[in-house]
Amino acid sequence: MKLSVILSTYNSPEWLEKVLWGYSVQSYNNFELIIADDGSTSETRYLIDRMREETGLTIKHVWQEDNGFQKCRILNKAIIESTSAYLVFSDGDCIPRQDFLNVHAIEALPGYFLSGGYHKLPMVTSEAITKDDVISNRCFDLKWLRARGLACSYKNSKLTATRRQARLFNTLTPTRCRFKGSNGSAWKKDVLNVNGFDETLAYGGEDREFGVRLVNLGIKPKHVRYNAIVIHLDHARGYVDPDIVASNKRHRINIDKDGTIRTAFGIEQHLQSDATGAIC
Repeated sequence: MKLSVILSTYNSPEWLEKVLWGYSVQSYNNFELIIADDGSTSETRYLIDRMREETGLTIKHVWQEDNGFQKCRILNKAIIESTSAYLVFSDGDCIPRQDFLNVHAIEALPGYFLSGGYHKLPMVTSEAITKDDVISNRCFDLKWLRARGLACSYKNSKLTATRRQARLFNTLTPTRCRFKGSNGSAWKKDVLNVNGFDETLAYGGEDREFGVRLVNLGIKPKHVRYNAIVIHLDHARGYVDPDIVASNKRHRINIDKDGTIRTAFGIEQHLQSDATGAIC
């Protein structure tokens, strides 16, 4: 099965490069990469052009002008450009472990979406990771990470779980199984049936809202928290507005109560009119 991997990014070429090296060594190689770029400068485009040549990866660059946080809008445009029946979503600051896409491909089932997570790194550890650390998958070794600033935590079990343990932990985890834009996947037909992401939502649970509508459609969530592993590189979050986060939460609760399936502000509006993005 071919996968379309959709990565969101905004002006973080140093982090995106590390992430792309992670995709260059995936054990599952039947996939295309689509970079959903919410208005980055030309530095990101130059990086993507170089990485195409250096890695041989199939990479589409879907870009729109910078007009504030419009992640949902660029994700919808990227979905339109995808050519696979199954979509994997992540971010341009999340390095995938070598078996990341293999897990999503194996765990994909009709009538389900997959919900993973990420392992957040401090800045000192994020900066220490080199190309060779990614290609060798050394940056997923807990001892290596601990020696470079990662704190001791029960959450580190994500990095050390065996296949059997991962299955058990995925079953027993008390964490609610919600869609996560940093590590989630779904069938494209289901994504289209809910009309993609709601473009009226800024940062703060916009991926969860999308997942609620999938559940309202009848699609069931499935955990891959302990076997589909990405490490999250640290960065500032100046775009976070507590009022918007609270507003998004109220909206999500309402659509859950109402059983809403489709957003009126999603993919279809780009199909019905000329989209203003650029594809490289």
